[in-house]
Amino acid sequence: MSHSREEVLSLLRGAEVAAVATVSGDRMRTRMMHFAIDDDFHIYLATMKGDPKTLQMTNNPGLSLLLHLPASDFSESQEIELTGVAHFVRDPEERQKALEITATKSPVVKYLTETGNSDALDCIKVEPQLIKLRVFREIVQGLPPSVIEFPGSGEVVNEWGLLGRKVTNWYRVLRPSSLTASLVPVLLGVAVAFSQLGGTLNWGYFLLTLLAGVLLQGGTNTINDYFDHKNGNDEANREFVRPFSGGSRLIQLGLLTPVEVLGLSLFCFLASTGIGLYLAWAVGPVLLVLGAVGLLSAFFYTGRPFYWARRGVGELLVGLNFGPLMALGAYYVQTHSFSWLPVVAATPVGLLIAAVLFINEFPDYAADKAVGKNTLVVRLGLRRAVVPFAIMMVAAKLAVIGGIALGYLPLAALLALVTLPASVMAIRYAASHYSRSFDMAPANALTITGHLAVGLALTWVFAFQGAGREGLVMMAVLGAVFLGFIAYLYWNVEHQKRIFHGLKGVVEEK
Repeated sequence: MSHSREEVLSLLRGAEVAAVATVSGDRMRTRMMHFAIDDDFHIYLATMKGDPKTLQMTNNPGLSLLLHLPASDFSESQEIELTGVAHFVRDPEERQKALEITATKSPVVKYLTETGNSDALDCIKVEPQLIKLRVFREIVQGLPPSVIEFPGSGEVVNEWGLLGRKVTNWYRVLRPSSLTASLVPVLLGVAVAFSQLGGTLNWGYFLLTLLAGVLLQGGTNTINDYFDHKNGNDEANREFVRPFSGGSRLIQLGLLTPVEVLGLSLFCFLASTGIGLYLAWAVGPVLLVLGAVGLLSAFFYTGRPFYWARRGVGELLVGLNFGPLMALGAYYVQTHSFSWLPVVAATPVGLLIAAVLFINEFPDYAADKAVGKNTLVVRLGLRRAVVPFAIMMVAAKLAVIGGIALGYLPLAALLALVTLPASVMAIRYAASHYSRSFDMAPANALTITGHLAVGLALTWVFAFQGAGREGLVMMAVLGAVFLGFIAYLYWNVEHQKRIFHGLKGVVEEK
């Protein structure tokens, strides 16, 4: 028996959720999702930005939806299978229309649109290629399914497009939002040198130092993804909170192979080493020692045989490398000499990046413990681990005050204490929600914001010193931009917190 297009469309409109299957490497992944449909059989989906589903659709837009429509008489039960191609809706008018009809089915979309937070959503349009309707009674009678075909629909395979997706995945696995961990100490070390040299810099050396630092961290991020996969850590991790913990998940999503991630990591390390060798030849061989410490710490953070993270010293090494040592190296490249000044200036930054790593280990606690990755959080337990986190946060502020008291830092460095309220809030969130990863996410975000704010504040102070009267106006503008940027970061943390707590309320009501 053949069923009309109108009948199939009516059935699709009457359903609220479908099993959505996407391609993940050589596997299929399926999840139940709310959906809406228009008169032309276009399916609309909406999901939070950064969701694994959207990453999979970006990499391979082909997908399938399956709906089961039960009936009181089992023989009348129906099943609809839709195969199509996903496109992200970019046109504002079409996006608004799509979100409006999707909100009639999804309470999450309804909440976000009603509260003016629809920008947190990705809107996806599925262009159908084939629809099949099966009725159980007809199947047992040997009748074929009702089929609706959509000729000419779909996406033409484009090799350049495939290459572009691969490059995008390589970019994602570097975790670019985390690269501030290397940018901040390099900028600070160079700013200290700028102030000591009377406002002059070797800009070529500065850019090379910055690039070497970013490549070192990129190599660190990717090698950790590779070894955490090999050690079974990321596969065991079910409580990670994006984007703070659990790695990039590109291997687990099937978007990159382990060998591709390893290859990218080795490229980053080799490129960083090449730049370091050149700077050591041009400036002084002492840089080789700092570079070797950074490289060994990065590669063996999760790599064997040392596996620093499992030995409980990973946080210490991260704090040293992405704090005083990197700042000292950047300072030495410019001045060709060593000084305690960049070390003292970068000590708060080192403490805060260690705190960032430490608080991000809370959501990974169960998985780390299961595979023997005995970080400090695993060794102490979640409740007791709140204490050293609080100590690191407070110690960073005391390091600023101590640096001023000892005469290393100028009085203007008190600007870095603008982050004190954020630190207090982060400690309170950690103390209240240490065992609930979702609720503790603001602590992760506030700690990262605090690290960036303190580092940029200290960088501005030293750059202001070196700029002199000639650069007074420019530095004042940069200072205003800095304060505005930090205010925005704090607002964004609170904004995201309200969104997710609101969503949690919607889910609990259901």
